[in-house]
Amino acid sequence: MYVVDPALLAGLLDRVDDANQAGELYLTDVVAMARRDGHDAAVLISDDPHEILGVNDRVQLATVGALVRDRLVEAWMRAGVTVEDPRTTWVDVDVVLAPDVVLAPGTRLSGRTEVGRGAVLGPNVSLHDTVVGPGARVREATCDGAQIGAGAEVGPYTYLRPGTQLGEQSKAGGFVEMKNAVIGRGTKVPHLSYVGDAQIGEHTNVGAATVVVNYDGVAKHRTRIGDHVRIGSDTMLVAPVSVGDGAYTAAGSVITEDVPPGALAIGRARQHTVAGWVVRRRPGSASARAAAAAGSAGESAAGSAGESAGPRVAGEGAPR
Repeated sequence: MYVVDPALLAGLLDRVDDANQAGELYLTDVVAMARRDGHDAAVLISDDPHEILGVNDRVQLATVGALVRDRLVEAWMRAGVTVEDPRTTWVDVDVVLAPDVVLAPGTRLSGRTEVGRGAVLGPNVSLHDTVVGPGARVREATCDGAQIGAGAEVGPYTYLRPGTQLGEQSKAGGFVEMKNAVIGRGTKVPHLSYVGDAQIGEHTNVGAATVVVNYDGVAKHRTRIGDHVRIGSDTMLVAPVSVGDGAYTAAGSVITEDVPPGALAIGRARQHTVAGWVVRRRPGSASARAAAAAGSAGESAAGSAGESAGPRVAGEGAPR
């Protein structure tokens, strides 16, 4: 590694030539030139041989990258951060960690990520430009440009995209994706849902397999959901649409119109059951055999019950 005064180096480089056996230009020639011109030259021996490692290929790049990782992780551990497996934990130079943060194996923090006191990250978490509040829990998740409130819970297998803001004590659970969504305090989106371009109030619950249908093929539209709302499982919210405070949507509904506060919205077709369809239309199939067997067993059980129970009292067994 050479350290040269920039003003001096410019003049020396102009004098480098290829008058040598190999016919090549050698940067090392500037040392001899400088000495002949009466300039000082000295050798410094580094206390840390890693300081002068070269990077000429990708193997060496990975080697020095691991060295930098180890230095940063060690510094954070000495500052009060628990790192369970330093070898699989990567912390970028601009990341800020508060004391008592816990980083589980497979955690990668990059960009201007900030993590509050007592938060637990990992295993297998990747955060970029993300702010995590005190006491939050994030596991097996990818977050990019998100804000996670104090005490919030994220994961597993969760993707928070830019513009997502989770309020305090909120939840984005398993297989949930959010984009440009603002989630209020105590609101939970527990599993298998997509929430994009939406604003949800406080203490609302979003059932499994709910989708905010924010894109009409040309433009994105916004959905607004109030406080203490109950969104039934498998609800499609076709934006732009709003659901008022305290309202409910029935499971399996497609909501295309605004729902007033306190109302129940049902947007689904009535079930129509065609009895015996499988036996008639799929004769000989495993399903048909199973259905036939179940029918025979049911008839046998009903006959036995009728013989032993005697005459039924009017209204007995009727639904209440």
